[in-house]
Amino acid sequence: MPHDEAATHWHEPKAGENAGFGKFKRPAMPYDRFMDAEGVPCFRGIGFNRAHDLPMAPWRRLGGRGSYIQLYGTEGLWGAYVIEIPGGGALNAERHLYEKQCYIAEGRGTTEVWRDDDAKKRSFEWQKGSLFSIPLNAHHRFVNAAGAPALMICGTSAPNIMNLVDNPRFVFNCPFDFTERYAGDADYFKSTDDLEPDPVRGLAMRKTNFMPDIINCEMPLDNRRSPGYRRIEPDMAGQRFHLWIGQHETGRYSKAHAHESCAVLICVKGKGYTYTWPAALGTTPWKDGHGDKVLRQDYEAGGMVSAAPMTGDWNHQHFGVSKDPLRLTAWFGPNNHPARKPGLPGEAMTDKWAIDIKKGGVAIPYHAEDPFIRREFEAYLRAEGVPARMEAGLYDAPIV
Repeated sequence: MPHDEAATHWHEPKAGENAGFGKFKRPAMPYDRFMDAEGVPCFRGIGFNRAHDLPMAPWRRLGGRGSYIQLYGTEGLWGAYVIEIPGGGALNAERHLYEKQCYIAEGRGTTEVWRDDDAKKRSFEWQKGSLFSIPLNAHHRFVNAAGAPALMICGTSAPNIMNLVDNPRFVFNCPFDFTERYAGDADYFKSTDDLEPDPVRGLAMRKTNFMPDIINCEMPLDNRRSPGYRRIEPDMAGQRFHLWIGQHETGRYSKAHAHESCAVLICVKGKGYTYTWPAALGTTPWKDGHGDKVLRQDYEAGGMVSAAPMTGDWNHQHFGVSKDPLRLTAWFGPNNHPARKPGLPGEAMTDKWAIDIKKGGVAIPYHAEDPFIRREFEAYLRAEGVPARMEAGLYDAPIV
């Protein structure tokens, strides 16, 4: 049938041919288009040394200077950004249909939270090291209490919501009040220290919507990642956004382990580096001639790294090389920890991420890791004047 050659039209393939272009570029999702329209930079990569040093630009919607962050492996799973709160000023008030958690990397100030029908705003003070979550769709505003800019790292479920509804006006202007999450309670942002086992894996959990200082807070012994490892899991604002805080002792490092993409680590104390490589390369990539395929990210307080980038199933291993312990907070996004993903209710699962490979897990025991790892770690500690505390017995293979 005759048609306008200048118009876009579809041709049915000939016999023996496939329809379509065959090769194509991945299209931008609604959240990608939204970020582009915001007029601020977007950092994409495996990680960075410090959020303080990211290029930032004036952010008209928020009222400060900032940048989006989309580390490899988090695309579509959750979003992040860094924002400066002007010295002696405040960000614009906002509300939105996505969850948001906030970590204060620098500064001190106040957050105001309110609902449409509230006669009084609830407010709480924060400082460097504070971690808190904004109740879903509640109005809120961040106020700087100092003359210098404050710096805040935020994690959100904005990609999940925007990619589904594809309408920013609805996301930012929906009047629905999620009273089951927040009803204006006076003690909503009061910090609590009580520990209880999380209902999924039985690990140490604190039900609190505000932690004043995750840099120096006490944490219970966990031992799952390294000898003396400590860990706590905040359960904040009824959110689906999964996160935890962990600490490796000075002079010790974590076992490598693999899992799906989405996990990002934020350094809150000390300094160190992370190695990550595709699990398909095996447990000894340097020894097997694949060292050039291993990715490395160095960081200090305020730095971030994607633990399992690209499509996931990458081994990753974390090393602290300062006199301070290496303390990290891990953010996964909503329902993106493997144990929290949809599946058959009641299905039996094991904590494979903390179990050695030969015992059915995904962790590489110290005795089976690449010898390069130990040699390099000890060399870094010597250069920093920090004693190594990886006892020889940790590298002994179990007697079968």
